[in-house]
Amino acid sequence: MQTRLTEMLGVTHPIVNAPMTPQAGGALARAVSEAGAFGIVGLNEDESAEQIAEQVALVKAGGFSKPFGIGLVIWVLERRPDLLDLAIAAKPTLVSISFGDPAPYVERLHRAGILIASQIQSRASAMRAAQAGVDIIVAQGTEAGGHTGAVGTLPLLQIVLDAVDVPVVAAGGIASGRGLAAVLAAGAVGAWIGTPFLAAAESRTPEQARERIVASDETQTVLTSLFDRAQGKAWPQEFRGRALRNRFTDQWNGREEEMLRAPGALDEFRAAKAERDYTVANVYAGQSVGMVSARTTARAVVERIAADAAGHLQRAASLVR
Repeated sequence: MQTRLTEMLGVTHPIVNAPMTPQAGGALARAVSEAGAFGIVGLNEDESAEQIAEQVALVKAGGFSKPFGIGLVIWVLERRPDLLDLAIAAKPTLVSISFGDPAPYVERLHRAGILIASQIQSRASAMRAAQAGVDIIVAQGTEAGGHTGAVGTLPLLQIVLDAVDVPVVAAGGIASGRGLAAVLAAGAVGAWIGTPFLAAAESRTPEQARERIVASDETQTVLTSLFDRAQGKAWPQEFRGRALRNRFTDQWNGREEEMLRAPGALDEFRAAKAERDYTVANVYAGQSVGMVSARTTARAVVERIAADAAGHLQRAASLVR
């Protein structure tokens, strides 16, 4: 399949792995790019410059020459401006810069010869990103895992395609060839995919979390700010995180202030994080988790989705007489 996205990024398949932090590390990005899609390393605010450099080195080792990207969170950059320096130094094809106003960073990234993508969650944020000069807009629906907005992928995609002239990639709930074919037929230039890659061997997903992912179905996620509050993360209020439901969310979701005051609640959460007990600790995953039923590899995810999408698009074309 050839789309504006494959042309811009120099890849074979119109598939991008979402810059999930810390799961989308260097090994995953490299494997995705080696499979003909576009791999992105998500830079983690909790890691040092040296640790981040190690993840980038995993992508570039051995003279690796395929295109790859770096993912940044705008509000984190305000606290850690060094992450932008690290991203530029990695010499990626593209930097994803999301969850805030990208305008202050566009000129510097373009001056470095780097394409810019920005995830948006509304018509207003799409228009702001387009006016800022980003090259690709990622319409991220609420079905997505991790931090997202409140509008579904399909309504948001249609709204954004009508609102901007910038190439649009769809994100949120896409985990199969059917999903990729659907958004391409609607006018997107590709898909931004996260949850299926959490089960890939190359991701940094802890094994205990991977077990929960493959055992969960599409009804077992919740959109919540609970885990941000428990971890002291300064996510803006409009972005909540979609995670697997567990005992902690069942008890405290919607009661975040009460949780912060409850004796032992934070201690329980912190201990669970340290022990990788995901009946309490968070596993961010989207509603497409119901289509993730086994451990896999990044290449298998890319090739399955791409091949299946091509077949569905061919069948869809036959409907036109």
